[in-house]
Amino acid sequence: MRNVAFSYVQPIMVALVLMFWAFGPASWTDNPATLVAATSVTTLMVLGLEWLNERHASWRLTKKEFFTDLFYVVLSATAISWATVNLAETPLQAVKASLGITTEWAMHLPFIVQAALVVFLVEFGQYWMHRLMHNSTPFWLTHAPHHHLTQLNAMKGAVGNPIELFLISLSVVALFDLPLAAEFAAFHVLSVVSTFAHANTRCDPPRWYAYVFTTIRNHSLHHSLGYEETRRNYGNSLILLDRIFGTFRDGEAEAVGQDERRRLSIIEQTLFPFQPVIERVRKKRQPPSIENIARGTAR
Repeated sequence: MRNVAFSYVQPIMVALVLMFWAFGPASWTDNPATLVAATSVTTLMVLGLEWLNERHASWRLTKKEFFTDLFYVVLSATAISWATVNLAETPLQAVKASLGITTEWAMHLPFIVQAALVVFLVEFGQYWMHRLMHNSTPFWLTHAPHHHLTQLNAMKGAVGNPIELFLISLSVVALFDLPLAAEFAAFHVLSVVSTFAHANTRCDPPRWYAYVFTTIRNHSLHHSLGYEETRRNYGNSLILLDRIFGTFRDGEAEAVGQDERRRLSIIEQTLFPFQPVIERVRKKRQPPSIENIARGTAR
């Protein structure tokens, strides 16, 4: 009975999130601060579930991991959010207005369809961006720090290089005319699914849910040590896209990480994309070795 109860936690939470944004007072559902508060509450709830129904003892949250994760959660909610709005969404809205693009039809869709549309638009872009990051060296350098995680927890979805966090946040939602409540509902649903997809919980949902949404079972395989396995299950929240585009692989992993499972510090994660340049500069600054000096003298 315990396992059955925990298996329905995820679909129930998604349903409650949709109900909140669909029927909550407009003063709440149209306020961006509500989204920050609501996603924070659900993340805390999932952290509590990790304590109640742990998946792997090796993923148990330590004080060091908690404060590192918290740093990235705050970074995503502040600096990354600001950059996304001001460097991507606002310019996109300006282009939309200058070209006279309108999608008034979207305003007349049922609320659940509006939220589903936003989920699809965000996830479709994230799927292909994520796939590009695994198949192009410059993009991989921004994403690799996320794969240096040596354990998975509820806040780990926010951990990564700032450049990657910005790139993965990009979408074309700004081109659509949609009510804020529907957009916030979709973002909250994506947050819930992504949080569970990285969480150390044994809350395996029903098959119908796992067929559409990403779960820790298949996402842990994406974080595993094998090269081929990390090139599968790209969907951050919609594993359905992997099924459609042929990148789905069933399975699970406990051992996660890269480069002999070496954990990166916040500074190392930040500087990681610039490592090739840093290494070249270091080599140029190194004094010539005695062997090279001897060779030069002999010539």
